[in-house]
Parts: sequence; C-alpha cells; structure tokens
Amino acid sequence: MNRNKREKEYYSIDVGDSTFMVLKRYQNLRPIGSGAQGIVCSAYDHNLERNVAIKKLSRPFQNQTHAKRAYRELVLMKCVNHKNIIGLLNVFTPQKTLEEFQDVYLVMELMDANLCQVIQMELDHERLSYLLYQMLCGIKHLHAAGIIHRVSHPNIYMRGFFFFLHVSAEIDVWSVGCIMAEMVRGSVLFPGTDHIDQWNKVIEQLGTPSQEFLMKLNQSVRTYVENRPRHAGYSFEKLFPDVLFPADSEHNKLKASQARDLLSKMLVIDASKRISVDEALQHPYINVWYDLTEVEAPPPVITDKQLDEREHTVEEWKELIYKEVLDWEERTKNGVIRGQPASIAQVQQ
Repeated sequence: MNRNKREKEYYSIDVGDSTFMVLKRYQNLRPIGSGAQGIVCSAYDHNLERNVAIKKLSRPFQNQTHAKRAYRELVLMKCVNHKNIIGLLNVFTPQKTLEEFQDVYLVMELMDANLCQVIQMELDHERLSYLLYQMLCGIKHLHAAGIIHRVSHPNIYMRGFFFFLHVSAEIDVWSVGCIMAEMVRGSVLFPGTDHIDQWNKVIEQLGTPSQEFLMKLNQSVRTYVENRPRHAGYSFEKLFPDVLFPADSEHNKLKASQARDLLSKMLVIDASKRISVDEALQHPYINVWYDLTEVEAPPPVITDKQLDEREHTVEEWKELIYKEVLDWEERTKNGVIRGQPASIAQVQQ
C-alpha cells in the first residue's frame, strides 16, 4: 500500500487523555477503560456494521518488558478462538514503515458489560452458574495451549500471595473462586493492600494452612508465615450463609448448598488440594450447562513455541511485532482470520 493511500485511510481523534489514529471505518469512539497496558474505547465498525472495542497499547516500545508484553498479547490473541474468550477482529498501525512504527491497535469484540459491572448485578442461580461455566470453559481453552490467564482485575484476586509460589494453572481456579465469592457477597473477600496484608486476610478467613503446605514455601517465606499468629479460620457456612445467595432455583442442583460446596473446593490455599478446572466443570453447580463442543473446543495453536522464553532488545521486539501486524494484514487478504471463511474476512479489509 503506498504512503498517500494509507494516510487517507486514517484519521486522528482525541479519546480521553490520549490521541487515537485509527482507520476511518471506525467511528463514534468513546473511552471505556484504561490501565497499565493500554487505553480502550468503544467504536462503531462500518465495515462489519457492529460495535467493537479498540485498544491502543500504552508505550509498547518504552522498554523490553513493555515490548515483550505487547508481543505476547498480540501473538496469543491472534491464535485464541473460543466463544467464551473475547475475540480479536483486527490489528493495525497507522505508521507506514518499521522505522516509523510506534503504535499498535487491537480491535476486539465489545461486550455488553464488564466483570466489575456484572459483580454489582443481582444474579439468580442460573445466571451465576452460567457465568462461572463460561469462565471455566474459556480458562480450559487457554490451559490447553499452556496459557495461564492470571487474571488480576477487578482487584479481588490473591495476586501477591502467589508470588510466594510457582505460578500454575490452579491459580486461575482460585481467581474464579474469588470472582464467585464477590458475586455472592457483594464485596471483596480478601481486600489486602499488598501481598503481605492480603496473605493475612486470607488466613484470617480460611485459616492458617497445614505444615505440609508450609514446607512447600521457601525458607524465608515459611519463617515469616510460621511467626505470624495462627488462625482457625471460618467455616464456609459462616463465610457464605444462605442469606447471601439467591433463592434456590427450581433446578435441584442450583441452590445455595451446591454453590457453597463449589466455593469450598476452589478457595483452597494449597493448590494441590484445590479443585481443577475439569473437576469444576463437572461440579453439580456447573455441569448443568455442560456442552462438549464448548468444553472440548479445539485448543489454540501457538505458532511461537518459545513465546515466554524469548529475550530481545526493544528494537528486536519492535521488528517482531511489526511482522505480526503485517502477517495479520496478509491473513486478512487471504481470508484466514480466527477460522473465519474468506467471505467474512474480506468484509474486514
């Protein structure tokens, strides 16, 4: 594409405190969120005739960490394809050459509500159970490709605590448990200000873990934990009394006792004793929605097998990301996008 034609396809617009340079097909941009990794706005895509979300990555080439994170996000989003995971619809940059390259925009499906909004809703057992089922299906799909989600927003997860341990797939089950707990209680279960304070909140509620678990920690962490006051914790009947749950459903499995049982199996400090994603999907409170085509969807194919091990300079990361953007453009032209047929892909050009 020549320079003049490319320049005519883009326009500049201020979105919140940031300036977006986007394709003219995207109109009516409105800010909807921001964070350390980027600024997100909603927009209307005139080519697809639907609302979308556009994320502008924040300073992707500021340092090696930012650049690696941007590369990882782009590569993973390009290969993930599951109905319970927000899909990537387009990738673009307004810059014309590698030398000018500095901005990356990801266009994704726009959801009706985010998790923070859902948590504030009054949910019946059917909606609560189905939301959890969708989360678990999406997480299982990621795990099939060796991707650990490590969700960290909204601020309801035991983020810092897992700094003590090797991160494993079970952390995502803990995260879903924390989400479920906040949906039921209407408030954060472990509202720590940092990882030490959060650990203290966890053991106050769930009790000090066994010596068997403590032996898995490194010496300095184990010494700290052993020197803290011991807590018996509370029963899950005390933490989650019936009054916090919706009225029991007509479905005999969707009731407070089953929901509480699921919570008690997910919110287990020792990951080796915590319920797995597969086991959670088979739990009576969840498996009423079980659909083999959703649970056992084909796993993502990660094209970069050394994704997490790669180490490069910022300029090298920049070149890799630029190649990924160009690859997306080429795949769009050839009709190979997220398994879509060429007729759909051609609409996106």
